[in-house]
Amino acid sequence: MLAGVVYSATDRQLLEELAATREVIFDYNQLRPSQMDKKREILKGLLGHVGDDEIIVNQPFYCDYGKQISVGKRFFANFNLTILDEAPVSIGDDCFIGPNVGIYTACHSTDPVERNSRKEWAKPVSIGNNVWIGGGVTILPGVTIGDNVTIGAGAVVVCDIPSDTIAAGNPCKVIKHL
Repeated sequence: MLAGVVYSATDRQLLEELAATREVIFDYNQLRPSQMDKKREILKGLLGHVGDDEIIVNQPFYCDYGKQISVGKRFFANFNLTILDEAPVSIGDDCFIGPNVGIYTACHSTDPVERNSRKEWAKPVSIGNNVWIGGGVTILPGVTIGDNVTIGAGAVVVCDIPSDTIAAGNPCKVIKHL
């Protein structure tokens, strides 16, 4: 799965890992807002890497495995962040993510017979430093977003976005160079 090759989504080990992660996510999403220390403790155990400085991930938060997610220093995610981390998802320092954002790495065939075989593959997502992702953004598998980027609300990011730009739309495209 992590190598980007086709794998079975019904693999027993993967299903067990998904179930274990969902238990942790359930506990995280049930914490009271005042339980910041417990939230940080759970995130540090769930995610593959957490930057040294404070991170905030508002509930609810959803992911598939957690361990393939890396977030940098001073990370903030608003309500309802979903990360499907079948491949690595790397998010740099000083990144802000608006509400209702989805970051996806899993890929499925467009052929219905192939899709129904439950075979899939995954492509990593990389987000640089100093990035602001507006509310309702969807980031698709294999995308790289550079440093110092703003992604406008509602964008569907289907291709790489270079550093020092503002991008928006469906499909997302650069609308301004900084």
